[in-house]
Amino acid sequence: MTRLRSLTARLVVTTTAIVLLVSLLVGTATTLAVRSYLTGQLDHDVERALDRSERTRETGFPNGPEPGFGGPDRGPGDEVGTLSAGRYEDMDPAWYGDVLVQRSGGAVDLVEITGAVSDRLDRVPSDGEPHDADLEGLGSYRVAVSEDGSVAAGLPTGDVDDAVANLVAWEAALALAALLAGGGAALLVVRRQLGPLREVAATAHTVADLPLASGDIDLAERVPDHLTDERTEVGQVGAALNSLLAHVETSLQARHRSEQQVRQFVADASHELRTPLATIAGYTELARRRPDDAAATATALGKVEEESSRMTALVEDLLLLARLDAGRPLAREPVDLTRLLLEATQDAQVLAPDHRWRLELPEESVEVLGDELRLHQVVTNLLTNARKHTPPGTTVTVRGRPGGFAVSDDGPGFPPGLVGTAFERFVRGDASRTRGEGSGGGAGLGLALVSAIVGAHGGTVGLDSEPGGTTIEVALPASRQLPVDQPVEPPERPPAP
Repeated sequence: MTRLRSLTARLVVTTTAIVLLVSLLVGTATTLAVRSYLTGQLDHDVERALDRSERTRETGFPNGPEPGFGGPDRGPGDEVGTLSAGRYEDMDPAWYGDVLVQRSGGAVDLVEITGAVSDRLDRVPSDGEPHDADLEGLGSYRVAVSEDGSVAAGLPTGDVDDAVANLVAWEAALALAALLAGGGAALLVVRRQLGPLREVAATAHTVADLPLASGDIDLAERVPDHLTDERTEVGQVGAALNSLLAHVETSLQARHRSEQQVRQFVADASHELRTPLATIAGYTELARRRPDDAAATATALGKVEEESSRMTALVEDLLLLARLDAGRPLAREPVDLTRLLLEATQDAQVLAPDHRWRLELPEESVEVLGDELRLHQVVTNLLTNARKHTPPGTTVTVRGRPGGFAVSDDGPGFPPGLVGTAFERFVRGDASRTRGEGSGGGAGLGLALVSAIVGAHGGTVGLDSEPGGTTIEVALPASRQLPVDQPVEPPERPPAP
């Protein structure tokens, strides 16, 4: 048998099967009840007939029946088919009696019982209770024998059997009608109730037909609101599908944004590498053409070295990001964060004397667990970012605290559209490489390196920026605070050159 695949078909078949089962149970119970009732009525009539036979036997022939005797005398209550018989020990067959039958013309007559019927009556218990008995030539009877075994009476079960058979036929017809009606009603109801599910499926098919392989995806298709009520099963499916579509849309947009950033990065990296490569090629050609010009050769070698350093820094940043992505562990050693912040701020003050640098440190030296070289790179990137992208006179404040530090400035702040993606790779403030640069050489890797290194240490980075104030907070796993003899003083401004 082919397995039903359609949910509609399975529900309809299940419903009709339940209707059929209920009909069978009700029909069986009804048939048994009716048969029991009719049999009880028949047994009552048999007992009455036996009682009449017992009374007539007392006034019958004490020495045996005379010729033509059929049994005890008939009473006015005997029905057609009533069997009445008496038993005589010294005669063969032992039972003599007759059955009241109706001839074809309507006349009622008595027919004597045969020897086979007599033998069957011998096997009926003598307890005065009706019992089933198949009498040869007469059919199925309910027969009762008196307790002294002298008389017997019986009635045919044909009327009861016919009534029960007629009832079963009607029950079968009604069950078939109920089955057909129930199946039709179930089909209509199930199809109607599953209509919303088909609408949800239609939405899924529509989304499945959309081109999602590439490009900017606008996944606006959603399940209608009236099909997302989670109090219903269909609503749960619709709400789950809408959540899935929203997640897929967000993921596809992130993928597209990443692809665009990679394309932009490739263009930026190509530009960044092309410029030093062109410079190197030009100065190399200059040195080759002027082999005897020592000054030109020295200048060429200096520029080659400078541009090589730029390319090396860019490549090293890319390699570092690749290593961090690969999950390579960093050193986990105690790092004196207070000293690291002090040295980095002093270096930044030397490089940008036209900025105001403030250093706020706790009275106790802060120690964290991590890679000192990479943490120094984090601080340097943040200070370089603040130095390059704020105007002269901007105040840059470095605050150390247990478990991390923060870098703040009172500059123009990040562009509003950049705040949410500032730490993503290849992100730049605009095409002219405004904010977001660090040691990444203008490719938008400075803050990405900060986020990646801090994340590899098990820390977090937060950004709060608005016009007139920007704060980047770095949280790192703290080791402990070390007491120092004297508080660390902020670095002093060097004399103007």
